[in-house]
Amino acid sequence: MTARENGSEQEPVIRDHRKIDPETGTARTGEPSGAAAPDGAGQDAGAPVAEEAPAAAGGDNGADLLAERTADLQRLHAEYANYRRRVDRDRSAVREQAVGGALTELLPVLDDIGRARDHGELTGGFAKVSELLEATLGKLGLVRYGAKGDPFDPNVHEALLHSYSADVSEPTCVEILQPGYRMGEQILRPARVAVAEPDETAAAEAAGAADSADSGESNQN
Repeated sequence: MTARENGSEQEPVIRDHRKIDPETGTARTGEPSGAAAPDGAGQDAGAPVAEEAPAAAGGDNGADLLAERTADLQRLHAEYANYRRRVDRDRSAVREQAVGGALTELLPVLDDIGRARDHGELTGGFAKVSELLEATLGKLGLVRYGAKGDPFDPNVHEALLHSYSADVSEPTCVEILQPGYRMGEQILRPARVAVAEPDETAAAEAAGAADSADSGESNQN
């Protein structure tokens, strides 16, 4: 029975493994007749397959890449530091604005306390409460300013009355009508004052009188 009759479509393969060729009588050195050479025949199975080595990166390219990454890191650090300073500055400004607004609302209370003190009505427990209030506001940065005899400064003073006087040599606050308050460099309320300027006419007359007196004494001598 043939292989085809047995139901197999592929005929059997016969391999000749004899080392001596029966026709020529010579020794066979190759693969047996009819045997197909396996894939990769002739190569040592244990030998590693040679692979194409990637080109090594140049030293200059690596140095440039490192310099670029370092510059990026330094720029990012500088931007973050600027952001932190800006946030801290804005936070401080908001806090000062809030505290300044609260202190401004309390200034009329301090004015009433000052008037009560001037009239001798600040006594007993009310005196202790007022002192505690003023001390607490002072810790928050509130400073009272304005005194008789201070040079007039339009940046911190508000002139409500004006006069001339021979007793001053420059515009001077001769009366404090309402004290001023500031918090740090921020003026919460300017001091309201009466201002006196030098009386040039009276000064000239006084100088002329002094000169006349000196001349009379010289003539008598």
